[in-house]
Amino acid sequence: MHNKHLWIALGAGTTALLAGCAALAPAPDYDALTAEMMKTSFRDQGIATVDRLQQDPANAACSKAAGAELPSATAKAIEAANLKTVKMPSDGKFIGDWKAGEKLAQNGRGMTWNEKSAATSANGGNCYNCHQIGKAEISFGTIGPSLYQYGKLRGVSDPQSAASRPIVEYTWAKLYNSKAFIACSDMPRFGHAGLLDETQLKNVMALLLDPKSPVNQ
Repeated sequence: MHNKHLWIALGAGTTALLAGCAALAPAPDYDALTAEMMKTSFRDQGIATVDRLQQDPANAACSKAAGAELPSATAKAIEAANLKTVKMPSDGKFIGDWKAGEKLAQNGRGMTWNEKSAATSANGGNCYNCHQIGKAEISFGTIGPSLYQYGKLRGVSDPQSAASRPIVEYTWAKLYNSKAFIACSDMPRFGHAGLLDETQLKNVMALLLDPKSPVNQ
């Protein structure tokens, strides 16, 4: 019996010692480990380069939140900082060709490793992947709200008029940098990130706001 009690005591002591050591060990820095894993798992190939892994403060804060709501002050600061990045059209004109805009909205191509260069391979908008665009569509994403009748529902009968200016400027800014309005928006920052150029943005604007566009029928 004596030996049995001794082994029980030794076992309990060992367990307590191991538990104490575990408590003293510092917690792993999972953010650093994840960053290192990402860095070593990817490489530059074609026009897809690893600089995409570098997050700006807005993306870093949203990634750290992991889907949770950001503190109000943090969200407002991110939105204010991103609003400052918005560049209005250089010639003051917001509306392009809605037909070209529709092609962009239905085009999911862009920035993939097997494209020769960014200069010769124009990006698409990939809008259909998250939004309904026109009434005739039977397949579209629902991550974002429907864009059907976007301009019509907002009373835009002439996107060139002074009366339409507020919604026109808002729409441009939203396309240019969506985080200016929702800190952790899932929408690509088309202008800020250089995904679409000024002419392409104008064409998407026309798709959304031109009364002749299928979006507004």
